[in-house]
Amino acid sequence: MTNRLVALDLPGGEAFVSALRTVWERGDAVLPLDQRLPASARAQLLSSLAPTHLWGPDGQQRPLPGGYEVRTGDALVVATSGSTGAPRGVVLTHAAVASSAEASTATLHVTDDDHWLACLPLSHVGGLSVVTRALHSGNRLTVLPHADPLAIAASTRGAAPVTLVSLVPTLLQRVDVGRFRKVLLGGSRPPADRPPHVIATYGMTETGSGVVYDGWALPGVELRVDHFGVIHVRGPMLMRCYRDGTVPLDPDGWLRTGDIGGFEPDGRLRVQGREGDLIITGGENVWPDPVEAILATHPLVAEVAVAGTSDAEWGQIVTAWVVPADGGTPPTLEVLRQHVSEHLPAFCAPRRLELVDALPRTALGKIRRSALTAPG
Repeated sequence: MTNRLVALDLPGGEAFVSALRTVWERGDAVLPLDQRLPASARAQLLSSLAPTHLWGPDGQQRPLPGGYEVRTGDALVVATSGSTGAPRGVVLTHAAVASSAEASTATLHVTDDDHWLACLPLSHVGGLSVVTRALHSGNRLTVLPHADPLAIAASTRGAAPVTLVSLVPTLLQRVDVGRFRKVLLGGSRPPADRPPHVIATYGMTETGSGVVYDGWALPGVELRVDHFGVIHVRGPMLMRCYRDGTVPLDPDGWLRTGDIGGFEPDGRLRVQGREGDLIITGGENVWPDPVEAILATHPLVAEVAVAGTSDAEWGQIVTAWVVPADGGTPPTLEVLRQHVSEHLPAFCAPRRLELVDALPRTALGKIRRSALTAPG
């Protein structure tokens, strides 16, 4: 049997949750639309993922031309650009959504008294999984239309305060997280000095949200690292396929993540970065994350991203894109090289500096390195 795929064109809030419930009760699947997409990107997404119907802000459901159905048991199609930038749809079944919710709920020791806050974009699995997790466990749920620090702070007060939330590092700097019992932190590099109740998560759309918390696999999740250092994941919460029918799992159910890492002596997973992020300069391997972490501590740096750019002599050179803390006194390349060399081998220091007004990021705060190095 097949069922409809309904695109929800709704902001975060009670109407979104109600629509999701209604679609699921009918046996259909949901594609949440990013409310911030410009018209051209929205049209591309709808054309690529081909939902059969659109649920608009007026509550009306309209059939869409060219849409095609999903299998019975499919719950969600979540858009992801992965490393290519082109929209793809990750198909997650109800069984996968339930497995993800149960593994997270058990690890966080969620009780009936807990109250989830969803404030990240619902078009991304990091935000949407908060909603599906709360619906599965029956916990109280508050959904915000966007991540407003004042609204997040207000949610922790009152008769039924929020106790659980999922955030990204940029929000962690703007929100007092002390009132939450647990904070799941996804997105880009987590700060090393985060409070103990803030849990760094590792996962992706294809894994149905985070599957590793503070380096430890959730119940039911298996991890392995191949001889190239690539992380592989297996578990009941993984995707069924992409919307085009492509199945990235091997015959044994393992997903090759494309992330490089290894295991610490105590068994924790260590993630170093994406395969394509590794910079090979003069024969030396440099990972961007440690360099970014050091550069971010310099008082003249507000934000920073690091990637490799082509160079005739070195093959690649370490390049830093920096948003200055004060536009009137930006850091120099020499100052930043010295700062990095005090903490890391000299070959890790940037050889090129680009001063920018902002860094390209995904909706969940991850740096888009491909956008940094793209021509033009």
